[in-house]
Amino acid sequence: MKTNRTIVGGLAVLLAAWGASAQGRGGRRGGEPPDMQQQAQAQPVAENAQARRLPPPEEKSVVTHHSMHIGGQTLNYTATAATYIIKDDAGNPKATFFFVAYTKDDVPDITRRPISFLYNGGPGSASLFVHMGMGPRRVVLTPDGHGMPAPYSVADDEDTFLDASDLVFVDAVGTGYSRPVIGETPAQFYGVVEDANIFSDFIYQYITRNSRWASPKFLIGESYGTTRSAQLSGVLEHRHEIYLNGIVLISTVAFAAADPDARAAFPFPSYAATAWYHHLLPPDLQKESIEQVVQQARDFCRGEYYLALKKGDALPAAEKEKVVAQIARFTGLKPKFIEETNLRISSFRWFKELLRDKRETVGRLDSRFVGMDADAAGERPEYDPSEASYEGAFVGAFQNYVRNELKWDSEMYYAVSGNVRPWDNTGNQLVAETLRSAMTEESSLKVLVVCGYYDFATPLFGIEYTVDHMGLEPSIRKNISFAYYESGHMVYIDRKAHDKLHTDVDNFINAGFTH
Repeated sequence: MKTNRTIVGGLAVLLAAWGASAQGRGGRRGGEPPDMQQQAQAQPVAENAQARRLPPPEEKSVVTHHSMHIGGQTLNYTATAATYIIKDDAGNPKATFFFVAYTKDDVPDITRRPISFLYNGGPGSASLFVHMGMGPRRVVLTPDGHGMPAPYSVADDEDTFLDASDLVFVDAVGTGYSRPVIGETPAQFYGVVEDANIFSDFIYQYITRNSRWASPKFLIGESYGTTRSAQLSGVLEHRHEIYLNGIVLISTVAFAAADPDARAAFPFPSYAATAWYHHLLPPDLQKESIEQVVQQARDFCRGEYYLALKKGDALPAAEKEKVVAQIARFTGLKPKFIEETNLRISSFRWFKELLRDKRETVGRLDSRFVGMDADAAGERPEYDPSEASYEGAFVGAFQNYVRNELKWDSEMYYAVSGNVRPWDNTGNQLVAETLRSAMTEESSLKVLVVCGYYDFATPLFGIEYTVDHMGLEPSIRKNISFAYYESGHMVYIDRKAHDKLHTDVDNFINAGFTH
């Protein structure tokens, strides 16, 4: 491992309009698990750590063997639930990473077998959501992704990517079972650059210990995990000389600089998609496919809408009336409400306003879901009905699965949403530039961007704008592809969308290396 800990340029400032609230989940409960509280109380002794050196943490590993059917074939695999201790160059423990690795059995040459690292976002979210959504065992939901009451159950996931790649699900430091070592300052792990640095050290350790240096390597991150992946593309390359074959960005943060007028338009195509789903569009639009509706909304955003926003108070009354009518046409909102917003519709107001006449709200992570508030006249929804529907099922199913099927025995608190605040957003200007640089230096690096039409945590138009403004040469730009799904932030909760995701990601991985 290098002794020169170079900090690679990347996004340091998550843009204000979406900021922490745009990252899906993570830290929203505001509290800390009991063991983290004890650790925080231990921080004042960090300066005198040498005098009060505690016993070093111990690594732990549990191996189990499993079998499933996928694509009409039997797939035998090994699951390894374990912790790795990441040390500094002097050999001092810094942090403990918890992970679960799934590796296909009886592979004649593992150097030809891809390896993928998967994680959630937040920042502050543990990996259990992608784990129970894309691993070999999945939480059982309704076909459209609604959670069901206990007893929760899991089933073999025929849409897991394990048929194409070995999978390593990783909890970020401060989430799940991953922790800073007592006596270490947590702030050194909590930031755009800091998080990527320690993650890169884990990946280095994993591929070294498991003889995977020659294997094709992929990153699959969701929500803030996409920011992490983009930052890692440069950090891995420059910190450890680890070159990636591909990156899958699922529900991607708009990690590009954008003026407030452009940013105000980011959720607009998703407004149109949601109004289409709830049958609120005019007949001529309602009869179109969702792809056609979204494309028309994009065209409006890039043309009349953006120009109107740029004119601000100088927008002529007749022109404003025309734009208001078009916004109402695409969103299902009343013209008077649109005028009162000065053409800038807050997503949180929209969640409340769209179905107000029915005393219902729509979800943020997935706007197909509807809820109801005590105060139907309120300004913002009281909760996210999509997250409320399935979060309990994901958490309950994972807690049971990791203990009873993976045989992981621990009294440690599993931090679903870890308190990783304050999060350091300083550093270099844009993570998009880090990704652009990595893709340019490693011209074979491919990126697949996965977008849910009904996702308002990370609306699809934001990442489209980001890619369009990365300054990529055409020969590099062709290495980025997009895939769209009739689902929300957690694309895989919907059965049809998950089937498509499986095909798209498997094809992406298989095309990312020479067989």
